[in-house]
Amino acid sequence: MGNDLELRGTLQRIVENAAALTGARYAALGVLAPGEDNGLAEFCTTGMPQADRDRIGHPPTGRRGVPGVLVHDRVPLRLTDLTTDPRSCGMPPGHPEMRGFLGVPLFVEDEVYGNLYLAEKRGGPFTAEDEQLVRLLAAQAGIAIGNARLYETARRRERWIEGAAAVTTALLTGEAAADALMTVAERARVLADASAGVILQPTDEGGMEIVTASAPVGVEGLVGTTIAPGSAVLEQLLGGEPVFLDDSATDARMTTPVRHRFGPSMMLPLQAEGRLIGTLALPRRRGAPQYSPAEKLLATQFASQAALALVLADAQQRRERLAVFEDRDRIARDLHDLVVQRLFATGMMLESTQRRTAAEERDAGVHATLGRAVDELRSTVQEVRTAIFALQQPPADAPTSFRGKVLRETAAAAAALGVRPSVAFTGPVDARIPDRVAGHLLAALRDALAAASRRSDPTRTAVTVDATVTLPDGRPGVRLTVSTDDDGGGGADDSGTGGRETTATWQSPL
Repeated sequence: MGNDLELRGTLQRIVENAAALTGARYAALGVLAPGEDNGLAEFCTTGMPQADRDRIGHPPTGRRGVPGVLVHDRVPLRLTDLTTDPRSCGMPPGHPEMRGFLGVPLFVEDEVYGNLYLAEKRGGPFTAEDEQLVRLLAAQAGIAIGNARLYETARRRERWIEGAAAVTTALLTGEAAADALMTVAERARVLADASAGVILQPTDEGGMEIVTASAPVGVEGLVGTTIAPGSAVLEQLLGGEPVFLDDSATDARMTTPVRHRFGPSMMLPLQAEGRLIGTLALPRRRGAPQYSPAEKLLATQFASQAALALVLADAQQRRERLAVFEDRDRIARDLHDLVVQRLFATGMMLESTQRRTAAEERDAGVHATLGRAVDELRSTVQEVRTAIFALQQPPADAPTSFRGKVLRETAAAAAALGVRPSVAFTGPVDARIPDRVAGHLLAALRDALAAASRRSDPTRTAVTVDATVTLPDGRPGVRLTVSTDDDGGGGADDSGTGGRETTATWQSPL
């Protein structure tokens, strides 16, 4: 019986050895469910063909009949004909005929673990010698089962520790918040042999909502399910206390619409450094075995370590994001303090030279070239300032200002255009342009960029927003201009060159 430390195999060998030693035709071992008066949780048999077991259906529960006598009395029971015993409740349809019976309780570490049932001894009824032999066998079986349980507990603890380490490693590699929660839920579900692994987080209304769910099947309808404020179980969850349910479907503390799907359940706080991240729920299917005290302890420890890993991962991501922000701020500062000032100084020198050439009435071509150079420098300064503004925006967040939204739209259009549009702003666009006008301008900008992307090989696209415009009626306004140069698809324009420019303009009062 002690050749293998696997628990299920050990139980089966105990049954087979008991039948062989006593000459019984049928033998079974019923494992008691945890708790009081819960009957039999597991039933191992030998001697009965699979067809008979299928025909009988559910094995005895241990709550009535002769098997129930042994569950409650916990003393050996030997009967010559169990069918005539007043405590017998008969056999289910299709059950083989059984008369002689011998039952012996099986103790593990001074606690009743289950019962050995023997029936139909070949050659006569069970004797006192058979009873003594089975009691001796039960004592040795208790030792074998105890060793197997210790081994199983050690293996289970090892799996939970490995799982917690794997979760910590996965979270610290930089997963997004939603992926990190799914990693915790999925790993815990597998380790606990649960039907689902879900993460609940507090809501603004004072309840809790399922934000992540992992299940092999039947995940539909889980995400978004809420525990409404006032639920009896909610106070414990928000207080960071674990909750253990024998049957989610019938427990009055549960109020969620999906509770009828599940039976035994654990709801464990994800709490670290005084911060409640959420709750890890591990429900099993209805009729599944209850969670043992060891499983509850291991799952609670796993939840604590997972919560700490989530906090550490979040802190790591914040540090990395802060480093990016600091680097972008440094680049923006260098661009502003060095590049823009040098470009501005160069432009002033060119303007001074342009004025001297105009005063001395020198070559008009040189004067025009200097003017174009000054214009290009002004445009370059404006684009560098736009790049500085873009660097100062959070890279992962959606822009909230009008300037940021324009930059986002032009950046998104770069792939379709083949070139990155240049963007220039004049005036305090964020301060002067109201939301209603900004919405119309952004829609017009999208249409213009989409039209530009349909042109033949655009070589340059320029977007200008001027918030210092005065409209013909004297009102202050804003002007959006989108200019696109392309090669004309191989044709020629009126100037005889191979390219052409298209300009679209929108104006709106402020």
